Amino acid sequence: MTVFEPPIDLDRPKEECGVVGISTRGDEAARLAFFGLYALQHRGQEAAGIAVSDGRAVRMHKDMGLVSQVFDSSALAPLTGGMAIGHTRYSTTGSNSERNVQPYVVETMHGPLGVAHNGNLVNADQLRSKLLERGAGLQSSSDSEVLALMLAAAEGDSWEERLANVMPEWTGAYSLVIIAGTKVLAARDPWGFRPLSMGRMPSGGHAVASETGALRTLGCEETREVEPGEIVVMQGELARTHRAVEPKEKQARCTFEHIYFSRPDAVWDGMSIHQVRQRLGAELAAEHPVEADVVVPVPDSSMPAAIGYAAASGITYNEGFVKNRYIGRTFIEPTDELRRSGVKLKFNTLEENIFGKRVVIIDDSIVRGTTSGPLIRMVREAGATEVHVRITCPPIAHPCFFGVDMGTYEELIAHQLGVPEICEHIGADSLGFLSVDRMMAALGRDEGYCNACFTGSYPVPVQLSLATSKKRFDGVLG
Repeated sequence: MTVFEPPIDLDRPKEECGVVGISTRGDEAARLAFFGLYALQHRGQEAAGIAVSDGRAVRMHKDMGLVSQVFDSSALAPLTGGMAIGHTRYSTTGSNSERNVQPYVVETMHGPLGVAHNGNLVNADQLRSKLLERGAGLQSSSDSEVLALMLAAAEGDSWEERLANVMPEWTGAYSLVIIAGTKVLAARDPWGFRPLSMGRMPSGGHAVASETGALRTLGCEETREVEPGEIVVMQGELARTHRAVEPKEKQARCTFEHIYFSRPDAVWDGMSIHQVRQRLGAELAAEHPVEADVVVPVPDSSMPAAIGYAAASGITYNEGFVKNRYIGRTFIEPTDELRRSGVKLKFNTLEENIFGKRVVIIDDSIVRGTTSGPLIRMVREAGATEVHVRITCPPIAHPCFFGVDMGTYEELIAHQLGVPEICEHIGADSLGFLSVDRMMAALGRDEGYCNACFTGSYPVPVQLSLATSKKRFDGVLG
């Protein structure tokens, strides 16, 4: 009998994509897009693609794999032009298959159109049905193709006008980069779910990307967020913006960008991710104090929070885990002994920092509860006398419908068990989750964020078909 063993990274929320758009002089836009995607690799490790235009034709290369696996010098050489869009993907809507790899490039009566999308439309099923009724030939199961085909058929005298005309029909999360004619366009949904920023390149031209860290990698200056409901039009070295859709009164930025997804060097909603994570740790120390000897993070995203927890609590900070950052995804089946070892494929302990001590483990989340238990056992085997776990967000009890794979209701341990039961399940001496109020205090905000995965209160109505696909839906629709 074959026993299913969850992948090492299964107990982490999965961000779905990173996008980048480049408009500059010369023919090196694809190479710049490559480095932009490389800086966004953490947002998706299943597929990557770049589409480039010289103003006449759009050429594209995309495939399954990491950015460095999909692209080399020979793959980039034919991609000449001053405009490019790129995408790195983790599958959400649509299975992980070659036909869902982005960008999507389609021929239209106005010329070739390329689209790359970060997010998830909650009305995708309705939009797909309308396209099929009109005779459209859909080739993938992704809502991103639905976006591309709707834009291709939209009315208007320019691509920005067509985009503005179709955006009101889209409900949910979308940060888009588009290549068409002599322009690169970018747009963000009116709720502001997914991040998107723009900057000016010192060599001339502009870039947009999912995170400001990618823009800094490209040397961009004067960076700012693309505002919710805004369209950016980049043409040659020039850029202009205009409001296509009014921002929603209640904004819905994803809190998990601060907690886990974004690189620590990113700026999101005007705040340094690294500093927010330190404040999350400080709030956690105030809400769930414990007598202990050492604070250790689960690397890497929890390190700033552990620093904040240690500083606020007065407990010594030290590293307790060594992470193998190069394990990635492998097709080599581990031996039975390695499979039983579980997370030891990715983590080892620093026994000298743990032995004989009361340990506080700081982590960013518990999703399915498959990783915390093995980590705690490793720490106990390293000689810890007590193991206390502190989590920098509230319990994740509800799925996300806006582009993040949080798992289904049946998979989410916090939907099945209370905190005392989770503590017993993972084998900790104590367990504390940060409350919603304390989490928002760390952000310095009392509104403007989507916390539906914690509260079940969704910022926009969710289709019943989506809800039932997540199993045991009992959240608030709308």
